[in-house]
Amino acid sequence: MTAPSKPPREVRLIGGDLRRSKLPVADRPGLRPTPDRVRETLFNWLGQDLSGWRVLDAFAGSGALGFEAASRGAAEVLLLERDPGLVKSLRDSQQRLKVGTLKVDTADAVAWMRRCPPARFELVLLDPPFDAGLQPAALAAAAPLVGEGGFVYLESPAALAPDDTPPGLTPWRQGRAGAVFYHLLQRSS
Repeated sequence: MTAPSKPPREVRLIGGDLRRSKLPVADRPGLRPTPDRVRETLFNWLGQDLSGWRVLDAFAGSGALGFEAASRGAAEVLLLERDPGLVKSLRDSQQRLKVGTLKVDTADAVAWMRRCPPARFELVLLDPPFDAGLQPAALAAAAPLVGEGGFVYLESPAALAPDDTPPGLTPWRQGRAGAVFYHLLQRSS
């Protein structure tokens, strides 16, 4: 007798035009989509309307954060992911949901951010795999990418220490949900 197969995992978008749409979540080591409660808190902090914003989701994974930004009117959303299977899934979701403002690129997020021109985005979303230890490098690479008043969002397995904040960014809001610490930093003038 064979064991029943597990149903596909998915995450549901919680706001905006794509509200209630589902995104598949692949079974990959280190992939943990941002919980609903955390996404809701983040977009309450940012405001529900991101019209005109340029957004980078640097470790896209399931794409939940980037699709939430697109759902809320962001003018441009770029998802970076290096796993080819996840890239295909993200592109399939983009086509299925007909999100013309969203683009998916295959890239190493930290290397890509280090090459990107400064002040390119209003919001950079960082949710690297916790066990990879990429949080400090990702945060340092993301800091120059937001213009004045822009935001960098970071999820990590520990609270962000004051000396871990890159120059030019100021901690704005933070929270914790279970084992996930989440931080919103703002570009100061």
